[in-house]
Amino acid sequence: MSPRPLITVMLDDATVPPEDPQFQGNPTEWTTEYHVVTTIRKLGYQTTLLPVADRVEPIVANLTQHRPDLVFNLTEQFKDNRRLDASLAGLLDLLGIPFTGTGPAGLILCRDKGLCKQLLSRHKVRVPGFVSIPRGKEPRIPRALNYPLVVKPVYTDGSEGISNASLVKDINELRDRVRIVHNRWNQPAIVEEYINGRELYVAVIGNKKLSVLPPREMFFKDQSSDGPVLATYKVKWDPDYQKKWKINIGFAKLEPELFKKIARACKKAYKLMRIRDFGRIDIRLKPNGHICILEVNPNPDIAYGDEVAEAAEKLGISYDQLIERIIRLALKRNNN
Repeated sequence: MSPRPLITVMLDDATVPPEDPQFQGNPTEWTTEYHVVTTIRKLGYQTTLLPVADRVEPIVANLTQHRPDLVFNLTEQFKDNRRLDASLAGLLDLLGIPFTGTGPAGLILCRDKGLCKQLLSRHKVRVPGFVSIPRGKEPRIPRALNYPLVVKPVYTDGSEGISNASLVKDINELRDRVRIVHNRWNQPAIVEEYINGRELYVAVIGNKKLSVLPPREMFFKDQSSDGPVLATYKVKWDPDYQKKWKINIGFAKLEPELFKKIARACKKAYKLMRIRDFGRIDIRLKPNGHICILEVNPNPDIAYGDEVAEAAEKLGISYDQLIERIIRLALKRNNN
């Protein structure tokens, strides 16, 4: 009987706990890295870890000396720069080592929110009206864009840089927020129309044949004038804030025909943005039924209990089966 493939889990150095660098213990707080590493071991794969910090040479040396059959890629940045995640994927391509998740082309396309929306809109995928404001430039808003507008950093993810103040109602608020994005995050700002509607998160798995998982929905139950209406950083990551404003995430209730319409739009965006293996599409569903894509997320969080895993579980795909499926998709893609 041939041995199981050797999988190297490549992860950000900052996510490795100093007290348990091999993820062998029983932590008080389980992270994505713990979930994935322990599950891969549980599935019987030979497993090694490769923390990545700010030098290429150790990465190349490790992967050359202990060449794996597959890299399970959990990296999100390099040299503390999220835009360099594509470079790590490109390095794996250069070394000829297969890896899970989206390749460098898809990571580059999705990282720039303006470029992503521009490409989607050119292929008749509905996105909010938007304009990108280069760093140091004052905002000039086309007449077609209507207030309120949402101001975001172009290159961040996980709602970093988004707060209630990101929703602006006039030119003065817009100028102030653009200035904050330019100075605090040192990057361009994207200004887009606020879309009133339901916020859905749609996980997609696959390559040639795509499976759309049951959509999750963020419920904003407190609709008072002070309550949040955006998935801000606090809305996503602060449990006390969620409790205060009665925010929770559950499964969306959708009519079958509407779900099919959403699935078609998400599959199209997935393919256009060159997503591989698994991804998540964030949308707003307008009261008139129109679907507006907000974000296309390659390599979304796959922690146990997070959006993708919860959606898979709804279809009867256990967490072990989800990780196994991602591994098999990556291996099959490399062998074709």
